[in-house]
Amino acid sequence: MEVKMLQSQSSAAEQSFPLSREEASSLRLKIEELEGERSRLEEDKKTLEMQLERFTLQGSYDQSRTKVLHMSMNPASAAKQRLREDQARLQEECKQLRELVHTLERGGPIPADLEAVASLPSSKELTELRKQVESAELKNQRLKEVFQTKIQEFRKVCYALTGYQIDITTENQYRLTSMYAEHKADCLIFKATGPSGAKMQLLETAFSHTVQELIELHLLRQDSIPAFLSALTLDLFSRQTVA
Repeated sequence: MEVKMLQSQSSAAEQSFPLSREEASSLRLKIEELEGERSRLEEDKKTLEMQLERFTLQGSYDQSRTKVLHMSMNPASAAKQRLREDQARLQEECKQLRELVHTLERGGPIPADLEAVASLPSSKELTELRKQVESAELKNQRLKEVFQTKIQEFRKVCYALTGYQIDITTENQYRLTSMYAEHKADCLIFKATGPSGAKMQLLETAFSHTVQELIELHLLRQDSIPAFLSALTLDLFSRQTVA
């Protein structure tokens, strides 16, 4: 949520005036609202981290035996980056408001860098702002619910169309399990690397050792993840058909 910064209506940057009780109360209320928003952003960040940790895959891998491949950007990292930026912005605004309160309590002139936050909204404006905040929070909650529903629908469609269930294991790592896998533990692990997760590494797993010929042909020679996954699907499907 963005905090509305009001332009100073005073033309005298260095003019000194005492802090009234109403102004001090309004400033403190604004600081509490900003700190409350920062706390909510931190809670959202913790929730995302807990969701990622829930799917943590135990085990190790040899990075020297991986292959760098191309894939799309990672949305989880982008969301976490936005949360960090919002948190830093709100912290800076809280700091400026605290400095303004201290300046007014001392009866000193308002520094030029604090003039932008010196103009306080009226009670009517504050009430309207609170209504806008409540409306935005309600809309945000509904969007989150719709987003979660769409994510589940998208995962089901991907599974039905590609034959692979894709799960996030740890940050920047994705587990692919084929619907034709002979065992539940048969899976492939890809790790996003490079700027915005634009490249992928195929990590070593017990299952990857059983498809070395496909890896050699489609990944190392042809450098194509789609061709590799398609060939693996046909191979697993043929095994079930023969059986």
